[in-house]
Amino acid sequence: MKIFTAEQIREIERKTIDNEGISPLQLIERMAEGVAVEVVSRLKANSRIAVFAGPGNNGADALVAAAMLYEQGYKPEVFLFNIGGEKLSADCRTCRDRLLQTAPDADFTEVVKQFNRPHLDRNYIVIDGLFGIGLTEPLNGGFRELAKFISDSGATVISIDVPSGLFADWNPNAVVRNMVHATVTLGAQFPHLSFLMADNAQVVGQWKTIDIGLSNTEIRKTPAPFYIIERTDVRRLLKQRPEFCSKADFGSAMLVAGSYGMMGAAIISARGALRAGVGKLTVFSPRCGYEAVQSAVPEAMFAASNADLVIGEIHASHPYNAIGIGPGIGTSDATTNALEKFLTVYDKPLVLDADALNCIARRQTLLHHVPVHSVLTPHAGEFDRIFGQHTTSEARLVKAIEMARYHNVIIVLKGRYTTIVRPDGLVCFNATGCPAMATPGSGDVLTGVITALLAQGYYPEVAALLGVYIHGLAGQLAADTEGSYGVTAGDIAANIGRAIKSLLS
Repeated sequence: MKIFTAEQIREIERKTIDNEGISPLQLIERMAEGVAVEVVSRLKANSRIAVFAGPGNNGADALVAAAMLYEQGYKPEVFLFNIGGEKLSADCRTCRDRLLQTAPDADFTEVVKQFNRPHLDRNYIVIDGLFGIGLTEPLNGGFRELAKFISDSGATVISIDVPSGLFADWNPNAVVRNMVHATVTLGAQFPHLSFLMADNAQVVGQWKTIDIGLSNTEIRKTPAPFYIIERTDVRRLLKQRPEFCSKADFGSAMLVAGSYGMMGAAIISARGALRAGVGKLTVFSPRCGYEAVQSAVPEAMFAASNADLVIGEIHASHPYNAIGIGPGIGTSDATTNALEKFLTVYDKPLVLDADALNCIARRQTLLHHVPVHSVLTPHAGEFDRIFGQHTTSEARLVKAIEMARYHNVIIVLKGRYTTIVRPDGLVCFNATGCPAMATPGSGDVLTGVITALLAQGYYPEVAALLGVYIHGLAGQLAADTEGSYGVTAGDIAANIGRAIKSLLS
């Protein structure tokens, strides 16, 4: 699914109106119908409805939704903000008049000067139609106080397109306290970039989209800087296995993982790789890991480093199709030296995670030796240790886009919407996964999965995209059985095969 900028969406709307004979009011009605349906679905016996409409087309959506609710026998309180008078857009005026014609006895207040706050409490459902994607400056004055009032009321808040005060795209200097905090945000046709930033989670709440019938032709023609990975994308990219095949057809991978006290990371990563279908797998660890790996993952081969407790060297005994480095290797001087020496001689794409990234953070010059098109899979802390401290997820994403291009690598920023940042600037958000995956070793499984896919011949950017989607889906399957508290990394690894099966079936 494409994620367009606010400017692009306005242009698609304009071309839909110009080229397909659809009026602005038809688009407003489609959005309003979705809003009204959402309100009705949340009504309880003692619920009351309040509608806050701004002077633009976001307000028009809210007014038509109010009219539709009146037609169904509900009696919302409606507040239209026309501060100073004559500030309404043409469509907003039309929708105001429609509401008053539909319900002449409506509880309707047009606020021109003074606004007397109504009573709101947890029994209310509020429709927030104050400001949409046309907002260009943070809320201030009376509207800022109104946003705080709505947010603090305890009411269920349904925001139209975006919560009032939140920009659709970037919010670099946002003060979330000064925005409406939605229970659910209903995007017009598409989610916005701001919905996917952890910084805005408390503002956006749950988000859904309403299909308002924008031109499919214009949607296809318009290039988008951001995407959400969908099931159909993954199914199209995943290869069905031929009837006549052997393990040699599915690549040979090496995982450089583990150290004394952290062999579990190597084992979990190996299980993820094997469940993702790699043909042959070697775990390269210090000698202390031999019995643990051979007992826990007998399907994998074991290659020993030259030290007992840590990895003191890294070498490939034969030309592997893919190598993943990092889970549980530690950051000792010996291991950091070994990684540096290996990076200076190896020139194929790698998967670098966990302690491999921490070694790079300790010795920044290593970053310049990372082979092009390698896949780096940091969580927020690992990313910041390498690229500098960032106070918001949005700032971190901006930096990742810059660094992926500069170093010609793929950066997989792990989180709720794990983000694949490619060196060509394309950014893909993954929507699979769940809170149950916030568990030790989850990232080690992902390293194994991506390494396995890379070994099977997928391009690095495709291996990363498939890997994060499959990994997230496996976490969801594990949570279905174990619940949100009980999932372990081993459960995620055990469900990798089931996730792939469900995608291919």
